[in-house]
Amino acid sequence: MTHFTPKITKKASFLAIIALFCSIFALFSISSCSKSGASEQDQMITYAKTNNLTYTTDPSGILYQIITAGNSTHPTVTNTVTVTYVGTLMDGKQFDAGTITYALNSLIQGWQIAVPKIGVGGEIKVLIPSSLGYGSSGSGPIPGNAPLYFDIKLSAVK
Repeated sequence: MTHFTPKITKKASFLAIIALFCSIFALFSISSCSKSGASEQDQMITYAKTNNLTYTTDPSGILYQIITAGNSTHPTVTNTVTVTYVGTLMDGKQFDAGTITYALNSLIQGWQIAVPKIGVGGEIKVLIPSSLGYGSSGSGPIPGNAPLYFDIKLSAVK
């Protein structure tokens, strides 16, 4: 027959409380992760509707509207592209704008998916989920887990 001393009982109770706390924390963590994906998609759809974007949903999760198709020269991810763009957060704050020339495969995944949808001279408006942008870490003025909006004009492909 085993006898439990008060010391052992207190230790078992303490461990049970810690296990319960860890279980609750894990449950909330999983729940908040699944909600953030839906909430992010909802943010993107609301932004599109508010800004009168008639979007198409790509299987990757990006939403896009081709404004001008451009010519028949479409880039691949191995090409270098020259684009003029404006980047905006879902709250409408512009975080960046300019004209750049980069290898497409060195840019965020959302651009690697969206830019080949247009040819030289084309323009695309694209909403990118954070997982295809800067992820949970963000970058500079872009906070972590931020979906992004870009207006991109493709002017050259090399």
